[in-house]
Amino acid sequence: MRNQLKHYINGEWVESTGSETHEVINPATEEVIGKISLGTKEDLDKAVKAARAAFPSFSQTSREERVKMLEDIAEEYANRKEEIIDVITQELGSPRSISEKVHYNMGYQHFSEAAKALKEYSFSEDRGDHTIFKESIGVSGLITPWNFPTNQSSTKIASAFAAGSPVVLKPAEITPFAAIILTEIFDKVGVPKGVFNLVNGTGEVIGDGISSHPDIDFVSFTGSAGVGEKVMKNAAETIKTVALELGGKSPFVMLEDADITEAAKAAVSHIATNSGQVCSAGTRMIIPASRKEEFEEAVKNVLPEFPVGDPNGNNYVGPLVSEKQWNTVQSYIQKGIDEGANLIAGGTGKPEGLEKGYYTKPTIFTDVKNDMVIAQEEIFGPVMSIITYETIDEAIEIANDVVYGLAGYVFGEDKETLRKVATSIRAGRIKVNNADMDFSAPFGGYKQSGIGREWGDFGIEEYLETKAVLGFPS
Repeated sequence: MRNQLKHYINGEWVESTGSETHEVINPATEEVIGKISLGTKEDLDKAVKAARAAFPSFSQTSREERVKMLEDIAEEYANRKEEIIDVITQELGSPRSISEKVHYNMGYQHFSEAAKALKEYSFSEDRGDHTIFKESIGVSGLITPWNFPTNQSSTKIASAFAAGSPVVLKPAEITPFAAIILTEIFDKVGVPKGVFNLVNGTGEVIGDGISSHPDIDFVSFTGSAGVGEKVMKNAAETIKTVALELGGKSPFVMLEDADITEAAKAAVSHIATNSGQVCSAGTRMIIPASRKEEFEEAVKNVLPEFPVGDPNGNNYVGPLVSEKQWNTVQSYIQKGIDEGANLIAGGTGKPEGLEKGYYTKPTIFTDVKNDMVIAQEEIFGPVMSIITYETIDEAIEIANDVVYGLAGYVFGEDKETLRKVATSIRAGRIKVNNADMDFSAPFGGYKQSGIGREWGDFGIEEYLETKAVLGFPS
């Protein structure tokens, strides 16, 4: 049992000023694995005050000091590897292999990449008789989601630290323990008092409190579009800068010349990884009409390679994070059936033999029209929609015919066609043929997928303000 009924404020664990707590549930067993305190407005005010007091000195620390701090964090993070993997497996229900290869690794890479980017980053530039300076934006409020407990927290914190910005973090209350381990790491390596503050709590109290707080200069939020809209409205009251990483309904365009088996494996991996709870997942499979039956058969053949079950077993797909999320995904699967899409795998209900835990069947619909709800709205579960096209121009039109623009995927052989599709999809990150992850490449979206870019030097930029000093070059 993990219990942490304190918040981390000004370099120490302190009692909450409130008495309300929240039980954290293991979604694979539906059992309580721990408890956290739900913070109050007073707790948040204390954290913001500590960060504000730390800002003058921390913002003036040298590049070398901040690089060393990030490298020390990465080293200690690696020392806590097994515990981080255990916690993510327990609180998120992520299979251990995914907890290691995806969740643990992404957190580590963000701290390492931020240190690397900081070494090369230029904070000033002479232009004739004036100089452009980039300075820390101030106190940053970070609101992170439940689906990637290390990735989202780590990229925001690492970038803020690199820029010299003190932070107040509110992790998701249903997956809080990975953030608590991060806090212990920061404490051990000696992050200065007030530079990092953790306040657990609800979105209604701590989330809204961060986005509307007059002494917070910048808010970075990752989560749903609806909450992102609220963050913007709250932030507007004090004209604070915001960065939003919101939803997605990403297209996966398969070309006529694609290897059908490899394309099917790549497609299924998108709905299987993290149980489909990935904002950038390519859940709309856009394929040539001429290869429809062939692709459908290939998808059904590779689906057993992604088994569903106990996260501690040899499985690729674990449960959804909560009963609420399970019900949401079930409602979308039923909606797809009601809309007339053809169900070729999965469906409503739990997989056979998995009655305990929030497991759902990886589900594949074909004969999907792009105006159907299942093709337009983010489901956040293991559900694929197969849509056909006759021409590449039609494929591009379908790919762009959503309100989102977070990511896109293209799979095939012809380089000219790959380039045409990749450059025509209106999204912030496009992957061609399962390209390797690059943690220095920017991550963020077009349209209603958000504002701003994270990762690497682009992430550092979010935590900086630009100042022009005229008549006094450096």
